[in-house]
Amino acid sequence: MRLLLALLGAALLAACDSAPKFNSVDITGAGYARELALTDHTGARRTLADYRGKVVVVFFGFAQCPDVCPTTLSDMAQVKRKLGADGERLQVLFVTVDSERDTPAVLAQYVPSFDPSFVGLYGTPEEIAKAAKEFKVFYQKVPGATPSSYSIDHTAGSFAFDTEGRVRLFLKHGQGVDPIVADLKRLMGQG
Repeated sequence: MRLLLALLGAALLAACDSAPKFNSVDITGAGYARELALTDHTGARRTLADYRGKVVVVFFGFAQCPDVCPTTLSDMAQVKRKLGADGERLQVLFVTVDSERDTPAVLAQYVPSFDPSFVGLYGTPEEIAKAAKEFKVFYQKVPGATPSSYSIDHTAGSFAFDTEGRVRLFLKHGQGVDPIVADLKRLMGQG
């Protein structure tokens, strides 16, 4: 009996060691970030299912963000380039939390400026609130010197989905491009 338990324990440890090791926070099986339904910057209604077969990275932000948003989108453009030909299997979705200023025209100019394949998503304030709640994303308007010069505090990380549309990783802001490239390669089945 002891031998059987020892063998079973060794088999379980081996199984644990074979699980993918990610640099980002593994949220596989999380009970949130399961759905997203908003309008893209071309006016088409989009859901996560539209991007099945690709690794999808979803980031919530706003176009007038001075630091986190442009840095994240720049990093994701570098990630796509470093993936080489597999970069075509990556879809970056930028969800605005500023439905007041981030019009479709603003998103169409801002988001693809980082990479032409990147998509900006928007909705009514209620739709954005629903999406943020589904992803457990925080955002809050911070008044500025004038009514139109406000800022928005928001969650700085991104969510990565595998090719089957399941949320798998929370990508921490500022972790660097190379760890993300390695993680996305694993999600694409290459690492």
